[in-house]
Amino acid sequence: MRNIVVGTAGHIDHGKSALVEALTGTHPDRLEEEKRRGITLDIGFAFLELGDISMGFVDVPGHERFVRNMLAGASGFDLVLLVIAADESIKPQTREHFEICRLLAIPRGLVVLTKCDLVEPEVLELVRLETEEFIRGSFLEGAPIVAVSARTGAGLEELRRQLARIARETPPKDASRYFRLPIDRAFAMRGFGTVVTGTLIAGEVKAEDEVELFPSRRRLRVRGVQSGGKPVLSASAGQRTALNLAGIEHQEVRRGMVLAAPKRFEASSRLDARIVLLPSAKRLKHRARVHFHHGSSETIAEVHLFGAREMMPASTGLAQLRLADATLALPGDRFILRQFSPVVTIGGGNVLHIPRGRRRRDPEAVSFLEVQERSLNGDFSAGAAALKTLVSSSAEGSTLADLVMRTGRPEEEIRRMAENLAAEGKLRLVAEQPFLAASAEVVASCMERLVKEVERFHRANPLAEAISKEDLRTRCASGLRAEIFRAALEEAVSANKLAIAGDLVKRAGRSIHLQPGEARAKDQIEREFARGGLAAPGVEAVLTTLPVEMGQAQKLFQLLLRERVLLKISNDVVLHRETVDHLRALLAEYKRTRGERLAVADFKELAGISRKYAIPLLEYLDRTGVTRRVGDYRVIL
Repeated sequence: MRNIVVGTAGHIDHGKSALVEALTGTHPDRLEEEKRRGITLDIGFAFLELGDISMGFVDVPGHERFVRNMLAGASGFDLVLLVIAADESIKPQTREHFEICRLLAIPRGLVVLTKCDLVEPEVLELVRLETEEFIRGSFLEGAPIVAVSARTGAGLEELRRQLARIARETPPKDASRYFRLPIDRAFAMRGFGTVVTGTLIAGEVKAEDEVELFPSRRRLRVRGVQSGGKPVLSASAGQRTALNLAGIEHQEVRRGMVLAAPKRFEASSRLDARIVLLPSAKRLKHRARVHFHHGSSETIAEVHLFGAREMMPASTGLAQLRLADATLALPGDRFILRQFSPVVTIGGGNVLHIPRGRRRRDPEAVSFLEVQERSLNGDFSAGAAALKTLVSSSAEGSTLADLVMRTGRPEEEIRRMAENLAAEGKLRLVAEQPFLAASAEVVASCMERLVKEVERFHRANPLAEAISKEDLRTRCASGLRAEIFRAALEEAVSANKLAIAGDLVKRAGRSIHLQPGEARAKDQIEREFARGGLAAPGVEAVLTTLPVEMGQAQKLFQLLLRERVLLKISNDVVLHRETVDHLRALLAEYKRTRGERLAVADFKELAGISRKYAIPLLEYLDRTGVTRRVGDYRVIL
């Protein structure tokens, strides 16, 4: 089943709601006041199935006072029915609604001349000619103009036929993108709880999915899904959708909020955009305040023009919109601008970029935004150039979700671009799962910092063989993602600047050179522990006898531990490696002659030691895989 969202547009009392009722059998007006006054005040909904096509109708109010409500429903239209009453022809809200449809880049539609039963054929023909002139040069040029009467039913069958034809020509929306649903209604339903509705503009959703509510960032669970007034297993992009939500009261949800895939998006209060001003608009000055409409939301925005002090009517320009309320927008999203006062539609545009941090200098910003605009229009090479710029501007690397949000391109396309750029050496794919890209310069800069820090460590600690990875990252890369740190470390090793041994990092080719006095002290430590055997002396007792300072003696002792000449059995027991090797040989002979089972008393007798040493030694042998404890005895492995 193909799903299409059909919207109405047109002047008040031109018969939009009656037309929807005649087509679907459902009157879209749902408010008591609407029914009492006979005019549409807010958006309404109805559904129609034509063969393999499911159409969700969004009926919008025609009165100039309710254009803001019209905008809340118009952003998800796949096609529009421009409704013109044959007895009145083109009126002010016909023009405003039509301009809004153009600014929102609604791709296709048709014109419906309603109330054709109220005029003579000659008048109907004049209105048709006037309409053809009105839509010339627009997305509706050449579209069918169908005359109908909702009262008599004349023309309705032809309208259904044309609707079905255009719907079949409409390409399906991409369901592979991250889920987004701007909310246009929220209410409570007896027995179900909170229900929200909207046009699903990207991705898909199903029962039991976790979703995120913007701007509050609350995580919610989807109890159930409806589309076309029927329960469904899932809904996908292009469908009018109702979701039953768990974990929230309906009073906490309102029009303008957005449900989206969790952990994928950030709301932003700054958007870089291409603005288009209508010919009827006044000049738009730098830092002018306007009403900003996006999806089902509305807020106040301040327009910061790039490289200009004002925009003239019927012109286009680049600007940063600074919003009073953060909104969830992506590059490629359309918006409408209305004058602050008096409130009339003055233009709209296309979101190009979600900026991070400070605003770029105007020439730099304009250059990037022009490339990004070509990318959004399908230029793959421009997309790759924009991707490289975005990755290069981030000192901490870019995740897949971040790049999807900032470029407006789908995941697979970003992966493909990133792989091509990485093959050309223009960026680094520092991790593939989860995806993380960074500029080659960021990785190279991190590598140089690591090398310098290791050199500093060696100068300050001549007897230390190496620094731990954790210490190294804390000292010079704590603000970086772990993936970039690892990539820089790998690059330093590949360049033969650093060497890694387990969790330790040192300068490549480094070896420790002891002074004669240090070498003698080190040998003395080793002799004392070798002579002590299994009844080894205490560490402090040995170190205090050395002809060097205590700090130096401790470093020499640590060096012997790192070289595994001495082995730390427990906090209190240190043995020489040869002593432990001799003990292993004794255990092997015991197993050969007396069997693998070994009690503590047997071990004390075998090693000739007291329980004070026996228990730590047995625990060490368990840890190193020589023995295994089973109840009160050991098994020699």
